[in-house]
Amino acid sequence: MFPFFKSQGFTLLELLVALAIFAVIAVMAYSGLNTVLSARIQTDQYATQLARLQMALTWLGRDIEQHIGRPIRDQYGDPQLTLQGTISQVQLTRAGWRNPAQQKRSSLQRVAYHLEEKTLMRSYWWVLDQAQDARPIRMDLLNEVDEIKLRYLDERLRWHEQWPPVDLLDTAPSQDTALKAIEVTLNVVGWGHIIRLFRVPGG
Repeated sequence: MFPFFKSQGFTLLELLVALAIFAVIAVMAYSGLNTVLSARIQTDQYATQLARLQMALTWLGRDIEQHIGRPIRDQYGDPQLTLQGTISQVQLTRAGWRNPAQQKRSSLQRVAYHLEEKTLMRSYWWVLDQAQDARPIRMDLLNEVDEIKLRYLDERLRWHEQWPPVDLLDTAPSQDTALKAIEVTLNVVGWGHIIRLFRVPGG
């Protein structure tokens, strides 16, 4: 006679305990995966914002550091200085405008920077002396900018919140060569205040 073996399965309590352990492990695994994915998304966002921030500062620095003393006329025919700015915007003439397509245009360019709905904008014109229908071409450089602040350093190392300063407004346009540098402060969401100082040629 073979001995009789009675097969035994899992009890309900053992199944509940096993399911509970599996559920805890699954929750822990999902929580860890979710943390990694969230960190990845946040890192990608910061990397994208950093790349745009670096690009914006590159554009600013390149335009300011290639400033050239060529005044213009606006769409009303009024003369404008080669560089003029306030605490929140600046407009200038720059050299070195590349022309790989060999278009019929000048190598000089009129550019402007200002803040619009928390976006740093760069505008430029195809011609220096503008016609009445001249419209700028606008570029969105950087989003989530709470504030832009510009300061202008003269040859006597004095800071001004506009250029030309009030005491130079009635002088000849060539007097704006007394500008030595422009300090740009950007208050960017997530990055705080970022300050850069750009030298003005001839200053």
